Amino acid sequence: MSDLGSIDLEDGNDFYFGEYDGERNDAGERHGNGKATLPNGDYYEGKYENGKRHGDGIYKFKSGAQYVGQYDKNKKHGSGTFYYPDGSVFKGEYADDHRNGKGTYTYPNGDTFEGHWQDGQRHGVGTYIYSDTQSRYTGSWVKGKAEGAGELVHANHRYQGSWNDNLPNGPGKYIFNICCEQHGEYIPVEIPMDVDDEEATNITIPKWKASRVCGITVDSK
Repeated sequence: MSDLGSIDLEDGNDFYFGEYDGERNDAGERHGNGKATLPNGDYYEGKYENGKRHGDGIYKFKSGAQYVGQYDKNKKHGSGTFYYPDGSVFKGEYADDHRNGKGTYTYPNGDTFEGHWQDGQRHGVGTYIYSDTQSRYTGSWVKGKAEGAGELVHANHRYQGSWNDNLPNGPGKYIFNICCEQHGEYIPVEIPMDVDDEEATNITIPKWKASRVCGITVDSK
């Protein structure tokens, strides 16, 4: 069963409200399996319940993006995979139309994040891997930024400490593969920037201040 039509507006223009081909309930609502082309050119094929996308489905955006997964009352909810036009991909859990729960995001440059999400942002414990160096950060995230305790692992050494606003901050230690550690702390330092404007601009960056070198401690293993 399908519907296709237009609504005449007062100015004489027609308003296209899309097409639907599929099952309906006794009230005439979309219910069961169906296919729909939306007024904006998007396309959906999957389950409906009482007129709304509900259950498994595939939503293809006019922009080239595509979502394959579960819906609840027209919102992405449950397990799903979202393919973005720039080549990035998210596979994981959704709630209330946003990335919520566990999931893996592969970015256009090949970087990946695997961990917890809240309202579409990295939030909770997770691991970010840089594709060019294979360095990885594992730790806490708050609203998309590294925040709190974490560990950044490189090819021949790693750093353990705390992060604030995506930057290392406060006490920490570098652990080297040659079986030694360097303890110290990151101190925020203001650096002047050369700009064309009359007013000088400063940025704050963390600067490492070493305090001592020792052998590998028990909690570093």
